[in-house]
Amino acid sequence: MSLYRNSAWFLKGLTEFTKGAFLSASKSFVEKDLETSVAGRSFMITGANSGIGKATAMAIAKKGGTIHMVCRNKDKAEEARAEIVKESGNKEIYVHILDLTETKKVWEFAESFKKKYKTLNVLINNAGCMMTKREVNGEGLEKSFASNSLAVYILIKSLIPLLEKSPDPRVITVSSGGMLVQKLRTGNLQSQRGRYDGTMVLTYLPTSLTLLICQITFPMLHIQWVRKVFRPP
Repeated sequence: MSLYRNSAWFLKGLTEFTKGAFLSASKSFVEKDLETSVAGRSFMITGANSGIGKATAMAIAKKGGTIHMVCRNKDKAEEARAEIVKESGNKEIYVHILDLTETKKVWEFAESFKKKYKTLNVLINNAGCMMTKREVNGEGLEKSFASNSLAVYILIKSLIPLLEKSPDPRVITVSSGGMLVQKLRTGNLQSQRGRYDGTMVLTYLPTSLTLLICQITFPMLHIQWVRKVFRPP
């Protein structure tokens, strides 16, 4: 990390990414803004069986939205769905089993989804993994790169035609301000050279996602403002 990046991260981090920054920003939060219905709107949430994804699914379900939970573990996904349905009273909750580290399957899922469903208003890219050592999937791709970058890109690009059919479509990505300390290493995206550092890999991959531009709103959320659990794929 260069002195410039280190300094920029420190200064920006103090004002935007710390607990104090969160508490300061929360003062402008208007709770009444949440008093709205999203009935009739469809949401796809990756990693929706736990943590941020599950909490998001629960909140949307209580507002009447239709939810597509994209999860890797079927048992955990069904358990989470049952809990969401019971607490929210909303039965429009659908489970889709998908391993985001397998990029071909991600593309096949997106294409199948477009054929089966006619509406998608919001895509929430929440799922992510942090590897402790370099591992490759069946396609020869490094798993962190495949899951945190390629899979997100494939989902977005494949589902944009469906999203664009809806009014005010959104793509929301759970990311990290940590990307400010790492430049995008285009010549080493799969971490084949040098010592593998799962934390550093996780910080620079979101940078590539910020380069996507189209006629859809693309907000990104700094993950450190919420409690979360990272699990290896």
